[in-house]
Amino acid sequence: MIRRIPILPTIVVVLAALLMVRLGIWQLHRLHEKEALLARYAANVAKPPLPLAALFPVKADALYRRTSAYCLDVVGWKTEAGRGADGRSGWRHIASCRTGAEGPGIAVDVGISAAPTTPQWNGGPVSGRLTEAPTDAPLIARLLSTPAAPTPMIVSESAAPGLAPTAPPDPRNIPNNHLSYAVQWFIFAALALIIYAVALWQRRRKKDWAPDREPAP
Repeated sequence: MIRRIPILPTIVVVLAALLMVRLGIWQLHRLHEKEALLARYAANVAKPPLPLAALFPVKADALYRRTSAYCLDVVGWKTEAGRGADGRSGWRHIASCRTGAEGPGIAVDVGISAAPTTPQWNGGPVSGRLTEAPTDAPLIARLLSTPAAPTPMIVSESAAPGLAPTAPPDPRNIPNNHLSYAVQWFIFAALALIIYAVALWQRRRKKDWAPDREPAP
């Protein structure tokens, strides 16, 4: 008698395995994209500085370049954990700056301190390494909605009075884990198929060894 494989569970398992393989392939594509982006960042580190106005609109391929701007007025502050150029941990102070009556605003990391007290800094010329300001949007919101354009941020080379310089952003600190993610998805797909195959084998083995029922009296 031909042993029939359960159709619906098999379809579900195969589709799940195919989805995992697709995710693994997508991670490989992301790996190549990330490698190209990191190469551009590394090249930007060695490029000569440009005024921030010459880089607008700021795109990803302009990050980590040295730049300069003028903060006309500080319209807000944000404080979060950070690390100084000397390696010590502290509170980094990020100012939201107005750069013109109608022009785009920027964020400026003016340095770190041992306490989260707002520094006495009202703006002025800034120069340093260009990066993106941190966002407070939760991960689920970023996944389910169209992300807003990131705010450019200058990590100032000179700290505000009473602060120590923040460690400059370094593209070498950006993780590139897409290869390991891809391998994980491929392993998950293989395990799903192996586990299902073992389950089918055990199911068939139990049927083969099941004792025959005695006829009813």
